[in-house]
Amino acid sequence: MIDWTTRWQTSWAQLALPAPPEPALATLLARYAEPQRHYHTPQHLEECLTAFDLLRGQARHPGQVELALWYHDAVYDPHRRDNEALSADLAAQALRSAGADEGLVERIRWLIMATEGHDDGGDGDCAILLDVDLAILGAAPQRFLEYERQIRAEYAHVPDDAYRAGRGRVLAGFLARPRIYKTAPFREQYEQQARRNLA
Repeated sequence: MIDWTTRWQTSWAQLALPAPPEPALATLLARYAEPQRHYHTPQHLEECLTAFDLLRGQARHPGQVELALWYHDAVYDPHRRDNEALSADLAAQALRSAGADEGLVERIRWLIMATEGHDDGGDGDCAILLDVDLAILGAAPQRFLEYERQIRAEYAHVPDDAYRAGRGRVLAGFLARPRIYKTAPFREQYEQQARRNLA
C-alpha cells in the first residue's frame, strides 16, 4: 500500500520544488475517488506509480514523468473529450504555485497531453509514461478482466452494442501495433500477456 503523503513530497522534491500546500494532495486524491470513476481511481494511480518504479532508472527526467503521472487523470469524466487538457491545466496550476518555470510547466503539460493519443513523439520519457499508463493491458488475466469491468462501469451510459463496437476498436488498435510497449523492460514483462488479454 502506497504512502501517499511521502510519495507526493518525494515527487516534488525530485523537481527541486516544494510540494504545494495542503490540501493539494487531498484534493487531488478526492478527484481520483469521484463517483463516476471505476477504473481511473486511486487504484489506477497507485498501479501507475508502482509500475513507474520499474522504469525510473531509464528516465532522463524521472521527476517530470512522475509528476505527469500524478496528474494525468486528475480530471476524468466519460462524457467529456477534454479530460487530458483539463488535467494538464491542473498540473500547470500546481507547478506555478510551487514556483516552477514555464519551461517545466509546458513540458509536463505536454507529457500529460500525450496520454490522449498515446503518441510519444520519439521522446524517451514520454514513452515511459505511456508504457506505464498501458501496463494494465499486460496485467494478470484476473486483473485485466476487472479492468474491463471497471471501464464498462465508467461507460454505463453507452448502450451495449455501441460499447462493444467502440471498445473493440480501441483494443484491436492496440493489438494491431507492431509493439504495444516502447520500452524493452515492459516489452519483456508485459507484451505477450497484453496480446493474450487483448485477443
